[in-house]
Amino acid sequence: MTLPVERKYAVDNTRIFLYNLMDPKKTPRVPKAIRLEAYRCLKHYPSEYAIEQAQKLAPEVFGEFKDG
Repeated sequence: MTLPVERKYAVDNTRIFLYNLMDPKKTPRVPKAIRLEAYRCLKHYPSEYAIEQAQKLAPEVFGEFKDG
């Protein structure tokens, strides 16, 4: 069973992974088509702010909101 905090970490880690995938310095030798697909995936991917709002509105989905 996935806990809300695990779900939030999965979303956050996926966002970081996709950004790293787009950066040739962090992920050398990745084909341009893969970088473009990462960009497309991130285009409407929830931002950190959106996830924070989701945490406040639906803590049972993304965990309790904690400042800091």
